Amino acid sequence: MRHIKPWSILCLLCLLAAAVQAGPAPWYLWRSKIDGQLACSQTPLGPGWVQDAGPFKDSRCEKRLLAK
Repeated sequence: MRHIKPWSILCLLCLLAAAVQAGPAPWYLWRSKIDGQLACSQTPLGPGWVQDAGPFKDSRCEKRLLAK
C-alpha cells in the first residue's frame, strides 16, 4: 500500500466537514411585476419578478426560517 500524503487527508477532512454543514437552500416568496401574482421558489424567476418575503423552510413559503 502506498503512503498517503498528509495534505490529501486534510483535504478529505475539509470536504467531509463542508458536507456535514450543508443544508437545503431557503425558499423565497416572489411577486410578479406585471400582475402581482406570488410564487415560492429557491431561485429568482427572472427579471419580471421581485423578492417579496423570506427566507422560508418549505416549498409553500409558510414556515419562516429562523436566523441563527
